[in-house]
Amino acid sequence: MTLSQIEDSHGFSYPPLYKRLAQDGMLEVGEYGPDWYRLVFPTLKEHPTLLLHADDFELLNVKGVAEAMEELADAGDYRQIDPAFQFIPFAQTGAGDHYCFFASRQQDGEMPIVLLWHDQNEAQYLAKNLHDFMFHMLLNAMADQDTYNEVSDEEFRDQLEKTLTTHARYLTPQQGEVLQALLARDLIDYEVPLPKGRKEVHRGLLTDIELARLREQFIPYDKFDSYFAYSTAG
Repeated sequence: MTLSQIEDSHGFSYPPLYKRLAQDGMLEVGEYGPDWYRLVFPTLKEHPTLLLHADDFELLNVKGVAEAMEELADAGDYRQIDPAFQFIPFAQTGAGDHYCFFASRQQDGEMPIVLLWHDQNEAQYLAKNLHDFMFHMLLNAMADQDTYNEVSDEEFRDQLEKTLTTHARYLTPQQGEVLQALLARDLIDYEVPLPKGRKEVHRGLLTDIELARLREQFIPYDKFDSYFAYSTAG
């Protein structure tokens, strides 16, 4: 199946940027399976595909997109998606929540990006379009080194440098300059406050406060991080 066939089957049009990413091979992540990380992932690291190193982001190939769309559209699916809503999944979290284009809320050529939670009746607004979503996810990646999996400082920088090499063409010049300036920084350890007075230590090139400030400056969105119910059940 192709993206055009998915569009024809479900009656919508992908954003031009997503089609450009497809044409450029940025969506070609191979077939997921038990050996994907060992056999396929190493072949993508030199020229990272879309948000390859982003935290909790697994890009769906075209086959995966088609399958996910069929599941969401199934009247018997446990999520019971409101027929008034059209979600177009393009990636997922490790837990099975879907990153989606919110096609039924397209306005002035902008198709919002939402996270469709699988275990609760909520969808979360993430960005007003794919372009802004990419920039935000790249900022997130720079703010949060994967110390849990013992990614070294050198590997962290290498991942980011190679990611910018393949992603810069899809950003504005100003956004590219911001990310390059961040990449030139020294790594820092910083604390993120949690409920009940707890704190969590993170390591990266910018803090969570700086990230929020840059998001507001470059990709403001009044619906960011707001939620709505997507199901008619209950």
